[in-house]
Amino acid sequence: AAENITMVLYPNDISESGKELRLRQQYFLASASLQDVIARWIGTDGHEFSTFAEENCFQLNDTHPSCAVPELMRLLMDEHGLVWDQAWEITSRTMAYTNHTLLPEALEKWPVRLFRHMLPRLLEIIYEINARFLAEVARRWPGDIERQRRMSLIEEGPDPMVRMAYLAIVGSFSVNGVAALHSRLLTEGLFHDFYELWPEKFNNKTNGVTPRRWLAWCNPGLRALINENIGDGWTSDLSRLTELAPLARDADFRARWREVKLENKKRLAEMVEAETGVRFDPAALFDVQVKRIHEYKRQLLNILHVIHLYDRIKREDTADWTPRCVLIGGKAAPGYVMAKTIIKLINNVAGVINADPAVGDRLKVVFLPNYRVSAMEIIAPGTDLSEQISTAGKEASGTGNMKFMMNGAVTMGTLDGANIEIREEVGEENFFLFGLTAEEVEETRRRYDPAACIEADEDFKRVIHLLTCGHFNQVEPGIFDPIIASITSPHDPWFTAADFTSYVAAQRRAADAFRDQEVWTRMSIHNTAASGRFSTDRTMQEYNSEIWRLEPVPAFSVEEAF
Repeated sequence: AAENITMVLYPNDISESGKELRLRQQYFLASASLQDVIARWIGTDGHEFSTFAEENCFQLNDTHPSCAVPELMRLLMDEHGLVWDQAWEITSRTMAYTNHTLLPEALEKWPVRLFRHMLPRLLEIIYEINARFLAEVARRWPGDIERQRRMSLIEEGPDPMVRMAYLAIVGSFSVNGVAALHSRLLTEGLFHDFYELWPEKFNNKTNGVTPRRWLAWCNPGLRALINENIGDGWTSDLSRLTELAPLARDADFRARWREVKLENKKRLAEMVEAETGVRFDPAALFDVQVKRIHEYKRQLLNILHVIHLYDRIKREDTADWTPRCVLIGGKAAPGYVMAKTIIKLINNVAGVINADPAVGDRLKVVFLPNYRVSAMEIIAPGTDLSEQISTAGKEASGTGNMKFMMNGAVTMGTLDGANIEIREEVGEENFFLFGLTAEEVEETRRRYDPAACIEADEDFKRVIHLLTCGHFNQVEPGIFDPIIASITSPHDPWFTAADFTSYVAAQRRAADAFRDQEVWTRMSIHNTAASGRFSTDRTMQEYNSEIWRLEPVPAFSVEEAF
């Protein structure tokens, strides 16, 4: 029975049993962590908890561990004899919450009846936290019952729900987003009521990725070239990569940079062929989108552009053509039917294109099965064009965009998440920008007409025709009707049709730039050189200086790492 708790992490929560298992997992892991810390504390300090908050901090990574707030209260009161005010003083000074999503539907809410069945004592504590919190809201805004309803930890209705994000905010002394735009949108939208009450709690910590794994380890050829030219100190001080920027003007250095990239592309092509049977030509533009499959990340927009390229080839519109190999990969939540349908579309489109001798090596497409970290360690170094094309205002930050940039890929992206900061660092001339901004998305929402977008663009009309006539599902009639309905709906929250024309234009600019390898190599070098801000070292230093206040330990040398 104990094995069942951790045998399958993140189970499908569409069913009632799946919901129960998820909550059971979250409680088990949070409680075990808290009990371990308290046991260590008692082993050194006994049952004196007066300085516990000065010595401990718990970072809630999204809403999954939010039950740590009432659980710590339970442990301190029920197991160790503290009264409410003492326990709350400790809890609210040790918990800090990182939000990772702007999507309201992704903020966890658990049925009160499930808490009552599984965690009745925690539910009692949550109700008490809520009562005291709403009294504070009432003191701040007397008589504003609607605001109290909006901010309550309990969402009323036929099936009352515990709002886990609100529980995390109320129980924490710090609340942060993971990119500048994300953090601003949290305070302006999703958590605006809480920001008005506690503006001092809110801050930003832009994500990072570790340069030791995502450049030094996974790209040994580039690591050696960088070390040869600027030394190896960049692995612990990534800002030193800026020393590469002047070398972009050096023709010999650019030639060696291309040699490294070509070897990495050959390695990626070997993996693709071994796993899919499709051969990628390393001389082609390697156009890659690998990430969780979700409508807001818009793998659908990517495959619509692929269909457009296929249509151009079939119409013999191939003057100044840039051969392109498109790789899409990622996994979807078990019960996410639309995401699975998009994966099916990508595979069907790839099957038609790769089997067409008229297309040949002008265009290849694969959906890489079983996307994983070890695959990304080969994909990132071998990528030319990094697809970061989420609907503006939906991506919290992204970290794949940073891994690709660090390895010299050029970003194709919207002004969303950390893309904004990437573009600021690398310069607009080294970034392919397209699409509506977050503000324009909200403005367009009131008058969105995807039919007009399609009618105004002949290329788009042809793409939609190929979809609606069943060209990619001749023996599976109607299978892609939900996708067509989504694209053409005026209520489509992802604005796929609105950004199609801009996306195609940006892709043409990228294809043109890639044909001039000297221009592209300079762009590639500048991307790596500008990636210093996106190291986890900087992110962790910010968390530590502003939230955790730990004593840093000495760094080990790069020789010890490898």
